[in-house]
Amino acid sequence: MADSTVMVAAGKHYLRSGFHRFWWGKHYRKVWAEPVAAPYFWISQFQGGVTPLKEGGSFQTKNLRLVDATGHEYVLRSIDKDPSKALPKNLQKTFIAKLMRDQTSVIQPYGAFIVPALAKAAGVYHTNPRLVYIADDPALGDFRKDFAHMLALLEERPDGNWEDLESFGKPHDIVSSKNAFQDLIKSPAYQVDRKRYLLSRLFDMLLSDWSRREDQWRWSVFRKGEVTELAPIPRDRDHAFFKFNDGVLTKLVSVFKPNYQSFDKTIKEKNVKGLIRSSLQMDAFFLGYLTQGDFQAAAQKLQESLTDAVIDKALQEWPPQIRELSVKEFAAKLKSRRDDLPKAAATFYQILNQEVLLPGTDAPDVFQLNFREDGSLLVQHFALHKNQERTLLHEKVFLPSETQRLSIYGLGEEDTFVLQGKGENKIKVRLYGGEGTDVLSVHQSFQLSGQKLLLFDEEDGNDYPKTKGVEREEYTPAAQEFNGAGWLLRHRLH
Repeated sequence: MADSTVMVAAGKHYLRSGFHRFWWGKHYRKVWAEPVAAPYFWISQFQGGVTPLKEGGSFQTKNLRLVDATGHEYVLRSIDKDPSKALPKNLQKTFIAKLMRDQTSVIQPYGAFIVPALAKAAGVYHTNPRLVYIADDPALGDFRKDFAHMLALLEERPDGNWEDLESFGKPHDIVSSKNAFQDLIKSPAYQVDRKRYLLSRLFDMLLSDWSRREDQWRWSVFRKGEVTELAPIPRDRDHAFFKFNDGVLTKLVSVFKPNYQSFDKTIKEKNVKGLIRSSLQMDAFFLGYLTQGDFQAAAQKLQESLTDAVIDKALQEWPPQIRELSVKEFAAKLKSRRDDLPKAAATFYQILNQEVLLPGTDAPDVFQLNFREDGSLLVQHFALHKNQERTLLHEKVFLPSETQRLSIYGLGEEDTFVLQGKGENKIKVRLYGGEGTDVLSVHQSFQLSGQKLLLFDEEDGNDYPKTKGVEREEYTPAAQEFNGAGWLLRHRLH
């Protein structure tokens, strides 16, 4: 019984007339309507029997969390979606609701199932979704009515201890983005695996996955000596392989909603801008110190890892009926987009480096700025320990040809800005000391022409001597404006 399968379509209701498709798009309607074989899923038998915990998910997707005897959690997510549930009740039975429901067909319902093979080859952490048909199992209890007879995606829920799962990096703990960001901004003892995050973001671009806000990530926790490293786990691939711009009206909508990026053969500059729209604040937070070389190295790594053979093999993960409909299209697009990754990485780097925000932590920080005669600026971020020793955390040379504005936030505790070197400054540099008594330390070598630095003095006893080339501005911050919690809140990362 547990091994039996059922032939079922994800959504026959998405088949519409030629007139409707002309205006509102072909999307993946044929894929939704095609019956596939899905194995029955009995929660009383999976992993020796799992217990349903709670219903969750957004307005669009029905989710059911499960836990096994070891404490590992899994989640069942409905394949079909209903975004109209997000509307006010008085609109949920109107034309608007029907149209919103119809546009679920922009999603490739089986897209998530080819991602693990691609992610594994790319070196990107990932969940391992399976297609299942939820059986009418009495063990569902109170959830039986809502979840029995549902075509669903079953995958691990990245939370807690998964030290036996390679695709999460075998971590002893996994935390939410909110907890990860709070730790990162609290203390330099927490660091993010920035290059792995960059690799993951370029992989998102390959998939045309434009919805990568902070809740779409979890973070594996690794303790490496005195540093705790947080490594990204992308999750929820609902918006990968989006196909929106193939109807007259949907193409018009996409002009006003540039984040609605369709899975086309190319990744152009305008595509990159749309692909990072929902995650721009987070990208800037994590990638500010990485160089153009780092971006190109990540793109090259993906190109080398995602060979034609890897892509072709990943597409075999689909049910035969879906392969028949989609393999040719997806193989061509994935290979073409892979070839565009260096160009996409260059655009990504260029966008992020026009205006750079570098936050410190709520522990004592030292930012050392070394101005050079060629107009470049070396920024070094040090952690300051109780014995006054320093540990270099990050450094980067910023070029005026790439960066127009650079803002540095000391945040909480006593922070120090060190100025040294000489040259013509061509970058608008803004320094925010934050809470505590902050110090401006000017090296005898410091000699600056060009644009003045702007130093914000929050009037809390800071030691800011009058310095040529530095313009002070008295400033009264709002509550928590220049501490870690306030910084995360202002940049929508809290």
